[in-house]
Amino acid sequence: MYIGEDSFLDWSSTPIWARIHFVENNGMAFGFELWEPYGKLALSLFRIIAVGFLIYFIKKLLESKASMGLLVSFSLILAGAIGNILDSAFYGVIFSASPFHGGPPAQLFPEGGGYETFLYGKVVDMLYFPLYDGFFPEWFPFWGGDRFEFFKPVFNIADVSISTGVISILLFQRSFFSSEPSKNESTESSVLAPVDTDTLPSVSTADTVLEDERMEQQDEIENKGDTDKV
Repeated sequence: MYIGEDSFLDWSSTPIWARIHFVENNGMAFGFELWEPYGKLALSLFRIIAVGFLIYFIKKLLESKASMGLLVSFSLILAGAIGNILDSAFYGVIFSASPFHGGPPAQLFPEGGGYETFLYGKVVDMLYFPLYDGFFPEWFPFWGGDRFEFFKPVFNIADVSISTGVISILLFQRSFFSSEPSKNESTESSVLAPVDTDTLPSVSTADTVLEDERMEQQDEIENKGDTDKV
């Protein structure tokens, strides 16, 4: 496919809200761009560091027996980050440049090499959902009469994975941000807490105490009898 090619060529007269729309971007998720020429390299290095941290963090979550929902959420973020890293690291190395609006498609493993070096490749986006395409009303502040399209950004499956993981944590794993254990966790901890048997009196210790009390009572009786005789 060439850059800008749509799965529906006559989409201007066919209001289809879900499309495959081929674009490439140098930046972050949903097509946001970064400064050149070092923005792309900085983003790629940041992604690699973030992936290393996520792997370490998920390992700690497994060791602490975190909930399955939290593990799945962070795993989705990790999978999306790895996907975008692979795209930017190798896409420019193994493919020739994609044409704009026509022409031969990009070639896999071209003779002259790819269009970019390692970590400088573009990320491919293809999912496009123009749910609404219209105009702001004239009375709308700042943008009155301007064209409005929702949802305009084109994205890929890795973006979906990252967004799903983040939204899932924010909506369903809010206890992750709380430093205090929940009431159920506190109750469970108190019920399942091991009993320190060293602090409990043993059977032999209890018998010794009872025997000492009996001997003291017998001594008091004998002393009282001796006093009466005197």
